[in-house]
Order: sequence, then C-alpha cells, then structure tokens
Amino acid sequence: MHGDNVVEKSGRMPWYQGSPLLYALETVYIGSDANHVDPRFPVQWVIRPNSDDHHDFRGFAGRVAGGVFKVGDEVLALPAGLRSRVKALHGLMDTPAEIFSPMSAVMTLEHEIDVSRGDMLVKPNNVPHTGRDLEAMICWFSATKLQPGGRYVVRHTTREAKCVLKEVRYRVDINTLHRVVGDREIGMNDIGRVHLRTAASLFYDAYKRNRNTGSFILIDELTNNTVAAGMILEPGGVEAVAGAELEMGGL
Repeated sequence: MHGDNVVEKSGRMPWYQGSPLLYALETVYIGSDANHVDPRFPVQWVIRPNSDDHHDFRGFAGRVAGGVFKVGDEVLALPAGLRSRVKALHGLMDTPAEIFSPMSAVMTLEHEIDVSRGDMLVKPNNVPHTGRDLEAMICWFSATKLQPGGRYVVRHTTREAKCVLKEVRYRVDINTLHRVVGDREIGMNDIGRVHLRTAASLFYDAYKRNRNTGSFILIDELTNNTVAAGMILEPGGVEAVAGAELEMGGL
C-alpha cells in the first residue's frame, strides 16, 4: 500500500487514466443534492428573548430543508394547518430577503400562530406527505437484530415520535441487489424494506425527491443508541423502491 492515485497521479498505474481520489472528492458535483423546488422549513427552536429590547419578538429558528422562502410569502404551519406570511428573515449577520436550502435562519411571521419545535412551515400550494405509516429502506447498525414488532424512536428532521416496526417486507442481498423475500432477518449492516407506524404524524417527502425530509434514524428506546438509518419511499411508488435499493447498495 503506497497510496497510489490518492493525492497525485501515480506512474505505477499506467492503465488508470482518471483523476486522483482527492481531486475527485473535491470537485464532484453535488448541486443536485439540494431540493430548491419544495419549500420545507422544520422548526428547530422557538426564540422568545423576553427582554425589554425584544419583548414582543417571536422567531422560529431552523434550517431550510428544501425550496425558497421570501419575505411576504404565505406559509402553512403543520400540523396546525394555520396560515400566515413571512414578516422577516434573520441570518447570523444580516436580514436576507430570501433563504434556501441548506441555509440556517430565523423566521418571523405576521400573525401569532401556534408553532413549536418539530412543526414544519411549508407553502400552502406545495405540501409534503403527512401520515403515520411509512414504507422505507433501512440500513441496520446494531449488533442486536431487528425485531418485528419492536418499539423504537424515529427522529425525522426536527421531529421525534415513538414507532413500531410493523413488518419486514424483504432483505436486500448487498452483492446482487436482489430482494430476498424468504429471509426477513435483518442484522448488522443488512439492508431491507420495512413498514413503520409512528405514534404521531410525520411530514415527509420521498428520499428520491428530498434527502432532508426523506431520511430518518431509528433510536433504541432503552439504550438510546442509533440502530438504523432509513430512506422513505414514495407511497405506492414502485420506481422509488428500485431507486432506493440502488442508493442503499452504493453506501
């Protein structure tokens, strides 16, 4: 092991005409990873200074998970279903006229509506899926095998909810990417399709459309260990299933 083609091109591999690994990592195009179409703003924190200078300030802090938000835009708060408009946007050092993924910002609204951590601000004409039943591809991290009927905590954007793993649909052979329907035992580093049911509704998009609102982790309730990472599938979408299997197979 001499580190050939890691930083500089190596003369000991004349058959390889590509770029060194470091150059490839630094120049790979990642612009398509961000979703600038579907406005999603998961609320991470509600800021209320309660000071004399800002006695009536109420801002919602978070990181844009998709789309673009501008001052004056109408927004819909989920799950309350209440509407308002963006009054102002606050960055770390300025007050931008618009924010987009993956910017972090504080948003204030024109109306006093009920919004708290774990809620999501979206555009009324572009809303995510809302539901408690999820179809997902997961990669299992734990040495303890997945237990159908097991209870976990799902962490999705800024929202957490208890969940039950209702069913293992199938396991994926990581060498061939074929589905192994007869073998539904999921162990460490295995990939499989599962059906989850959460105690509270989640606001999500398919991972293929938005990686921020389409991904989640599972946490063991007893140990607080992260036991799996998952990618949400489009409800009823066959193409999304195949795409997710290929994504997982490349990990």
